[in-house]
Amino acid sequence: MKKYKVTLTAEERQQLHDLVNTGKAAAKKLAHARILLKADAAPGGPAWLDPRIADALEVSVATVERVRQRFVEQGLDAALSRKPRERPARQPKLDGRGEARLIALACSAPPQGRKEWTMKLLADRLVELEVVDTISDETVRRVLKKTRSSRG
Repeated sequence: MKKYKVTLTAEERQQLHDLVNTGKAAAKKLAHARILLKADAAPGGPAWLDPRIADALEVSVATVERVRQRFVEQGLDAALSRKPRERPARQPKLDGRGEARLIALACSAPPQGRKEWTMKLLADRLVELEVVDTISDETVRRVLKKTRSSRG
């Protein structure tokens, strides 16, 4: 098993102490700062072992290991903050062209026998027109709300 040894510089240690003492950051960021301070193996540093840090800070040993690894491989900023997602968790159902079709449809005359478009009717029509394979009326509502367009 690869062991990641955290050795903080005086400047990094001071930065982490300042962050923890002000307490004006996200809880996860503060916890990661405390982990690094406890794991510091520089001369004069506490150099606690991972299980002891995990117990003291009420986090898992895996969290301590990940923070150590990120600090050694990517630096202080990466160890304190979450890594950004490479792509969204879910691809949007409608791209710009699809949104434009939806807005145009919502602004057009409603179907025969209807006074106005409903979200369900708009969703069904987008599927009929093969703009998307499937779409929920809630997604239609969110897209229309985002555009601040009036359906009237």
